[in-house]
Amino acid sequence: MEIDRTRAMWPQIAAVIIERIKDGTYPPGTKIPSVVQVATEFGVVNSTAQRAMEKVRAEGLTRSEVGMGTFVLRPDEREAE
Repeated sequence: MEIDRTRAMWPQIAAVIIERIKDGTYPPGTKIPSVVQVATEFGVVNSTAQRAMEKVRAEGLTRSEVGMGTFVLRPDEREAE
């Protein structure tokens, strides 16, 4: 997916991360990149990356563990959320 810098970045970044989860780039149980890593990859400020990560979490695809990171939920975990 190509990023369009003339539009809001966070929804586009969230869509990329969601696509990576759905296509198996980030399989269930794996740790995904941190907010800082996402910000660096996409060339945005941390708050933009954080908003994108919040969107992914709101979709029920990930969970965060304080001090550990953000992990992709298994399909059976997603249904329980």
